[in-house]
Amino acid sequence: MTDPAAVAAPNPDDAELMGQVRSGELDRLSELFERHHRRLLGFFVRLVRDREAAEDLVQEVFVRLLKYRRTWRDGAEFTPWLFGIARNAAVDHFRGRPRELPENPEAPEPEAPTESPVDRVERDERERFLHAALARLRPERREVLMLARFGELRYDRIGELLGCSSGAVKVRVHRALKELREAYQTVSGEAIP
Repeated sequence: MTDPAAVAAPNPDDAELMGQVRSGELDRLSELFERHHRRLLGFFVRLVRDREAAEDLVQEVFVRLLKYRRTWRDGAEFTPWLFGIARNAAVDHFRGRPRELPENPEAPEPEAPTESPVDRVERDERERFLHAALARLRPERREVLMLARFGELRYDRIGELLGCSSGAVKVRVHRALKELREAYQTVSGEAIP
């Protein structure tokens, strides 16, 4: 008779996979990579505006995921935990770098392979304006927008990552969106539709 606990679920969720990785089934990490690398790449490309650096950061996240696998807690939500690791990798990436705009903030953003409708219409004029406007935001403003919009994290989870309340996150997102609207209007000459 087969032990039911020994039979793995046919399609385990992310938390179950991470539990298996923590327990030493390191080959299960590849499934997590397949599920999340595109989303992370899109997050990093928009945050650091350098595709090569973004690809390196995705790899770094999965190296850290493996390195810190023992910190995974059963019952935790995987996506906020993953983006916490991603945020730490981004902070390390920016550490020691000047906090200035790229040489040409009007330059098109590198392509990010995600499945969002926005990426399917990347060459659309409004999208180029939006990317140019995002490039004009300070990195901390871009980060909070990326966590809220592309990371799809709730404000309370973002607050945990940033060390502030969900109300403070809401204010930061509101201010970042206001600055984004103003930057969009500057680069395009029109208000965000």
